[in-house]
Amino acid sequence: MSRLAVYPASLDPIHNGHIDVALRAARIFDEVIVAVYDMPKKKLLFNIEERVALAQEAFRSVTNVRVAPYSGLTVNYAQEVGAMALIRGLRVFSDFEFEFRMGLANRKLVPEIETVAIMSDEKHLHISSSTIREIAELGGDVSSMVPAFVDDALKKRFAELHANHSSPGYNISIRD
Repeated sequence: MSRLAVYPASLDPIHNGHIDVALRAARIFDEVIVAVYDMPKKKLLFNIEERVALAQEAFRSVTNVRVAPYSGLTVNYAQEVGAMALIRGLRVFSDFEFEFRMGLANRKLVPEIETVAIMSDEKHLHISSSTIREIAELGGDVSSMVPAFVDDALKKRFAELHANHSSPGYNISIRD
């Protein structure tokens, strides 16, 4: 039996913290699905196809990590694909509190799926997708927080939005 884990996230955009957590999970599990949620309750910069493509590029050379879009309850998706665990990344204490509650709720819904929390590497503690979006929107340098292809995608998207005068005006938050 293969040990499969699902690492769910909105990945808007994927950043070095996400990549680090997924790669570390891939050392523990036989296979990790980086599951990109299609309709999170937040304003998105990239559509589902773009977010999946960026994530696929991030893991193209990793044989036991694959990327897939999903919708609905995360724990139901994990059950559908035969996962034994959900991977969650922790940066700060408030992440623990949120993930602890979510893990308990998921366990109530599907008891056979475990929640495995991986603490973020300290060099990624300050990184969140919302912070990256805000910095990039204002023309700041995010190249140390994201792969080069994501940096390019952000520059292109914000150039398009600024050209159309329809900048989304993101606010920094501590949750991705």
